[in-house]
Amino acid sequence: MPATPLEIVHDRDHHRFVAVVGGVEAYLRYKEQGRVLDFFHTYVPEAARGRGIAEQLVRAGFAYAKEQGRTVIPSCPYVGRTFLKRLPEFQALVQRPNA
Repeated sequence: MPATPLEIVHDRDHHRFVAVVGGVEAYLRYKEQGRVLDFFHTYVPEAARGRGIAEQLVRAGFAYAKEQGRTVIPSCPYVGRTFLKRLPEFQALVQRPNA
């Protein structure tokens, strides 16, 4: 089931990508470590889960990393265990250990 495209805003001041869903924020939070972005937390309101919202947020994060020439540490369980297994084409942007 394809998700309805969301308006995702990059909130640089708070290091997150945000979409408002049903009046509540869904987001991907990250930490900057030099040229590396650590995607450490994804949140989607319970009532909105299962609609592809987390995937859209993480895609936006990876698109930003790519356009900025950065790599990603997928420390969020959703990013590392679910998103990257489902969409391995994003592995090229993942920071390798000891890199």
